[in-house]
Amino acid sequence: MLFTSLDFFIFLPLALLVFAIAPVAQRWAVLLLASYVFYGYLRPFNLVYLGAVTLVIWGCGWGLGRATQKPMRVALFVLGLIAVLGSLTAFKFYDFIAGEIEHANLFANLKLPRLGITAPAGYSFYVFSAASYLIDIYVGRLSGKQNLGQVALFTAYFPKIFAGPIERATHFLPQLLSGLHADPVRFALGLQLIGWGLFKKVVIADNLAPLVDHSFKIVAFAPPLELLISTYFFAFQIYCDFSGYTDIALGISSLFGLTLMENFRRPYLSRSTAEFWAERWHISLGSWFRDYLYIPLGGSRAGTLRRAINVMVVFLVSGLWHAGLGYGVGWTFLVWGALNGAYQWAGLATRGLWRRVGEALPRVAASAWLRVLRIVITFHLILLSWVFFRAGSMHDALLVLQKIGARLTDLPHLLTIYPFSAEQLTGFGLIAFLLVYEIVDERRPVFQRLAAAPVALRWGAYYLGIFALLLFGRWQAKEFIYMQF
Repeated sequence: MLFTSLDFFIFLPLALLVFAIAPVAQRWAVLLLASYVFYGYLRPFNLVYLGAVTLVIWGCGWGLGRATQKPMRVALFVLGLIAVLGSLTAFKFYDFIAGEIEHANLFANLKLPRLGITAPAGYSFYVFSAASYLIDIYVGRLSGKQNLGQVALFTAYFPKIFAGPIERATHFLPQLLSGLHADPVRFALGLQLIGWGLFKKVVIADNLAPLVDHSFKIVAFAPPLELLISTYFFAFQIYCDFSGYTDIALGISSLFGLTLMENFRRPYLSRSTAEFWAERWHISLGSWFRDYLYIPLGGSRAGTLRRAINVMVVFLVSGLWHAGLGYGVGWTFLVWGALNGAYQWAGLATRGLWRRVGEALPRVAASAWLRVLRIVITFHLILLSWVFFRAGSMHDALLVLQKIGARLTDLPHLLTIYPFSAEQLTGFGLIAFLLVYEIVDERRPVFQRLAAAPVALRWGAYYLGIFALLLFGRWQAKEFIYMQF
């Protein structure tokens, strides 16, 4: 079931109605039932995967909470992690690696068996949440004595199951124990978030998607300027698609009295790639890698060289995590991760230099023009990496960059003669609207501005948004991109 489908617009009010009439102590059970209905609606067999992961982490967590001998604790912990993370790795990469080994022809006439299994939608997301649950119990942040049903809800909670945020049990489970109460203010905020998320998805992302898909399917034949436009469009398509899902997930949770982690914070206004990844883009995944991989590897405590290695390991693993059904499993994701890791290396290497420049020229360092320049440079560094993320192969990615690079000096002339389509002009207009919105939102949240605005202006904005959804929205139940990773 998709957030943009008619089925969901029937399902959500029914779930809210049952939730509202249920006793407070049993409302988590209503959400658990709703989550299993939601996840198994189109593919009931997916519930087998979800149930298996839930039983593994609950069983191992239960054992960790009661085991006193270190060998037993280590055994349960390792067993649980291998089961959940090992299954994710096998589903994603075994068939690809087997094919690469055969293609390399290291062993004559070698034929390896294939699993023929792909991970169900959302598997990467709820497996990472499940792994964090086990790790938190092992290190003592959780007791391991949680109710099986509530652990099942933590794993299966329907707003986040397909594309996050990657929630932590330490944040989610206490909310269940304190009882779930929806209040009018949070309910109104939830509706606003749902509306804005739908706008980003069906109006912006899904209007850009056909243009991007067309160009990246015919890389060898597409004109360089069309490839450049589609690269820009993809940057905003993936942002609006993914952050739109997050907004809807957070909004739905507010309707039920739950709070999920923030996942996006206007990422294309970042002044450095470090700020982009650490503070603004897919925050729940970045914090997951920081807490469960980067810090255990030694973080920044083990010297400059070790820190650089740790940073690159995190981004390479992130690249592997992103490989999936959406744009295939290939080397492009490793290159994408390595390129972003290299950006962090450059930032670390020049941090001292920029600090000294700021101390010597404080007025320049604080100027708005320099801030804008840094934002533009950061955006284009991220844009370059998106080419590898979106392209279907390394050959296509390099061809896109080669064709664009060869005609960069001709861009002013090409822009004057290029026959822009109505769809492309609409795409530019939607991106311009989004940028204005986010610049305004950066200074003070738009929802706060609306709350303080006159009633006529506030409701005028709401009705205008609904009109835009109906008039410009593409409601063909197109999947969210990150559901497939």
